[in-house]
Amino acid sequence: MNKTLLSAALIAGFGIAAFAPQAARATDGTITITGAINAVTCKVGTGSPNNVAVVLPTVSNTAFSGVGSVAGSTGFNIVVSGCATSQTSATTYFENGATDSTDGNLKNAGSATNVEVQLLNGSGGSQAAGSVIALNNPAATQNSSVYTLTTSGATKGATLNYFAQYYATAAAAPGAGTVSTTVQYSMIYQ
Repeated sequence: MNKTLLSAALIAGFGIAAFAPQAARATDGTITITGAINAVTCKVGTGSPNNVAVVLPTVSNTAFSGVGSVAGSTGFNIVVSGCATSQTSATTYFENGATDSTDGNLKNAGSATNVEVQLLNGSGGSQAAGSVIALNNPAATQNSSVYTLTTSGATKGATLNYFAQYYATAAAAPGAGTVSTTVQYSMIYQ
């Protein structure tokens, strides 16, 4: 009988301990998240969705001389129009994602080897034409040009100019094949 009472007392003690308040735990830090949402004040492009197709020229792999050599520079642009009169500038934020390489270029999903696609600023913006856009950086340090919105007739807007080009990633010439990649973008207005 003593064993039965002892067992019952132990079970009751463990049951009470399970429902007792837990000791306070110290925190190790705080995560502060900030951001901003602005009204869509400009119309982007002419389509919906506002996709841009860039077709790089076919180039020979002998056009490359080693790591970092480039070929096939091709211009493209994003047009914004119908902007609110309070808006003064626009820039493109190229979204970070699975298509970004650690060097800030776009990974090739095609069959060609040792090649990526690099994006650069065009003329007319705050950055020098031909300066590389680091796609692996946040918007503030990506080096994407800021374009001044101007009024033309009854609409306020801008044409944001960019370039895409092949970028060799190895000492060996890129292997023959296809090049294909994508990147999503968001417009940031001031």
